[in-house]
Amino acid sequence: MEFNRKDPAMTRMLASSTALVLSLSATGALADVTPEQVWESWQALYAAGGQQITVGSATRNGDTLEVSGLVVTHKDELGGTYAVCIDRLDFSDKGDGTVAITMSETLPMQLAFPETDDGPSSIKLTISQPGAVITAGGTVEATRYDFDAPTVSITLDEVKDEDGKALDTAATMVMTEARGSYLMSRSDETVALDSNFTIKSMALDLAGNSPETSGKGTFKISIADLKGATRGNFLGPEIMANMAKALNSGFSTDSTFSFGPMSIDLDVTDSNGPVKMAGTATGGGFVLGVDKTRVNYGTSLTGANFSLSGPDIPFPELTFGFGETAFNVLMPASKSDTPQDFAFLAKLVDLTVSEDVWGLFDPAATLSREPATFILDTRGTGRWLADIMDPAFQSTGTEPPGQLNSLDLTQFLVKAAGAQVAATGGLTFDNNDLQTFQGMPAPSGQINVTITGVQKLIDNLIAMGLMPDDQAMGARMMLGMFTRPGSAPDEVTSLLEFKDGGFFANGQRLQ
Repeated sequence: MEFNRKDPAMTRMLASSTALVLSLSATGALADVTPEQVWESWQALYAAGGQQITVGSATRNGDTLEVSGLVVTHKDELGGTYAVCIDRLDFSDKGDGTVAITMSETLPMQLAFPETDDGPSSIKLTISQPGAVITAGGTVEATRYDFDAPTVSITLDEVKDEDGKALDTAATMVMTEARGSYLMSRSDETVALDSNFTIKSMALDLAGNSPETSGKGTFKISIADLKGATRGNFLGPEIMANMAKALNSGFSTDSTFSFGPMSIDLDVTDSNGPVKMAGTATGGGFVLGVDKTRVNYGTSLTGANFSLSGPDIPFPELTFGFGETAFNVLMPASKSDTPQDFAFLAKLVDLTVSEDVWGLFDPAATLSREPATFILDTRGTGRWLADIMDPAFQSTGTEPPGQLNSLDLTQFLVKAAGAQVAATGGLTFDNNDLQTFQGMPAPSGQINVTITGVQKLIDNLIAMGLMPDDQAMGARMMLGMFTRPGSAPDEVTSLLEFKDGGFFANGQRLQ
């Protein structure tokens, strides 16, 4: 199995697929456009995506504009390229102001990568979409495409290593019931896109052999109920080369993607022996939003369970799972004179591991086996002092590129082995005072902390021999100094305050 790569091959594949998905069809839209106008709209979309096209011929035959020998190519800034060939592309006037679009059922694609020490040098694929149709309607300025593809498959025809040698690797991806729509509006150098899609199922099968190492392996993943939507304004490649300029010129995108039940299966054998991994999840997704004011990116996965076995695992099988994992970051995108919103979220909820793992350090089951949880949810305000999206931007390391104005700790939670630490609070920062806290803007505000079960945890760690008595005594003394008893057994609380140029815990000044 030699199908790894840091170079964004999949990004290129998806980018080209975006252009091709306009070749995946549908049922009507009310409109008044001609075949020639729709063809011009397609070419504008390719240009907006930084792609180049060559055309063998484009001739009118009755009510149909027949385009043949279409080749779409793209070269990224690293030197990698892809090319898609469409032998036949027909735009047929349906007589009601709409245009039916059909194309070759199979489309060859080639990807080439910059020279590197490892990874493939080139890949050849075939995209098949029998029965796929598109209906275009609307106006010249705002053209809508509805597509419907019963089945779309992508087959790996050839992959070569960095030396140009063909690898023994096979791969197929199949999507069923792909439907959706794209509304494109053109204005000067801007293409506005409003799109959505649904896919009933997607399955990827990958297999390979390595004669040099006698290794072999398979990887399978299936996902159901895929949904996505994108809205945005896209500019020409010259402007997009400078993100700061693009944002100030109106570039924006907001995308959401979600999926339902997922399963994966990995089975690899090499000289050390077999490695197997299997997993399921109930769903997940991601969001991406970018415009002049903010960048927002987030991912999530729910109801996940995995199992792993192999020669390096000291027991037959490792199993673990979690109820939810999520990551989200929101931050300002451009230089500003006023504070802007930001947020950060990281969570791992109800993590469990197999008893074999617990048995490595707690064979007597002294510690609680309850699921572990970590949550950090913050938000606040701040501003950039420079355009960090500008390629010319370089941080000096001596002057901060931004200012922090406020920080709200919406939730902090760590729960494991029978103990729990929870905190909430909020701080504001004086950026004119960098002396009181040695270069950091002076904070003011408070944080409330509640700790439960820690005394019992210390007792258990002593009993297990993992914490010496002197360390346990030191930990208990620290708790006694900076906390006070709570309302429940084995609970302590602390009020952390920044005020009057100092730092206080339960009224006791620490700085």
